[in-house]
Amino acid sequence: MDKLSDRVKRLGYSQTFVMSNKAREMKANGIDVISLTLGEPDFDVPDNIKQAAFDAINQNYSHYSPVPGFLELREAIAYKLKRDNQLVYKPTQICVSNGAKQAILNVLAAIINDGDEVLLPAPYWVSYDEMVKMMGGSSVMLPTSYVTDFKITAEQLEEAITDKTKAILFSSPCNPSGGYYTYDELKSLAKVIAKYPKITVISDEIYEFINYETKTTSIAQFPEVYEQTAVINGMSKAYAMTGWRIGYSACPEWLAKACEKVQGQMTSGANTMAQRASITALQTDPSEYKYMIDAFKKRRDLVYELIKEIPGFKVLLPKAAFYFFPDISYYIGKTLNGTEIKNSDDFAMFLLENAHVGCVGGLSFGSPECIRFSYAASEEDLREAMKRIKNLLEQFS
Repeated sequence: MDKLSDRVKRLGYSQTFVMSNKAREMKANGIDVISLTLGEPDFDVPDNIKQAAFDAINQNYSHYSPVPGFLELREAIAYKLKRDNQLVYKPTQICVSNGAKQAILNVLAAIINDGDEVLLPAPYWVSYDEMVKMMGGSSVMLPTSYVTDFKITAEQLEEAITDKTKAILFSSPCNPSGGYYTYDELKSLAKVIAKYPKITVISDEIYEFINYETKTTSIAQFPEVYEQTAVINGMSKAYAMTGWRIGYSACPEWLAKACEKVQGQMTSGANTMAQRASITALQTDPSEYKYMIDAFKKRRDLVYELIKEIPGFKVLLPKAAFYFFPDISYYIGKTLNGTEIKNSDDFAMFLLENAHVGCVGGLSFGSPECIRFSYAASEEDLREAMKRIKNLLEQFS
């Protein structure tokens, strides 16, 4: 008797964790693996944030919080959104969740019926498609490429909208491409979306601060789609608080209430000590944490000079986040050391097994011709990883 639900059988495993687990297994067996798989800052949490958590413990913040989060934290989020994004939200429009991933799931659970379509500009974060499946929806991929800077156009968006379209879900800055949509590009997308009031925009802005060129624009800044947009953000990337699991959504009031309803039946409020520490993080001037972004930029520039020398790679200079997403289509269809490369997942496994460098294939990102490297690693490891890959692939160029 099959005890698993059809829903769970439809879901795939996160390829990010598949590859990182494989790298860990090889390391445990004594193999010198450099893993560039996970999207996690390699910095410790800043001391003032840690102290706020210690203070919260000593002040006995050990009981349930309100489902959408402490009022003081929602006020701090509203302050941050006004300060950094020129967005006006009331605390009642904000729901604090157990990471940005739950914030996205809350929104999807609140709006998706079985058979509804969600537009996913590709490449997209690996969990988006699986989240849509989990809620009974159907993903519609909007392909992009290295040539288009991995971004969709307004015309492409309009052509993809059907009577079944319920939402569009994307990240800007983007995981995995490292690109972002400019003000003018978002404005053109907003003009299209505004014509379809039934469509909800789910704008994942978790990499907002890791931007090397300018301040990131939120699509919610355009009045014509403000009431259609759910802004998703959190503490994990800008503050190196991945394990603290604090994310949030800022939405129209009706959607915020629905997210609170969903979360109230799933997990209730997020970790109370982490919530109190997040208040301190958000109230601190972002310049206090800029040292992390400066370090990422230095590593980005280092890797860009090295990765350009790898034969068969076509690569853009990422403008944000901490990923490279090279096009490796040159190798697809080839047989390397007896391994047939049918797609980028095969190629990622080939690099892991032969160069002992872990990355993630682009199939689960919606871009089967690309692979993703995280450069949230030491400069020493990054130099050695690019050297290993270059030395391996020079045999086949």
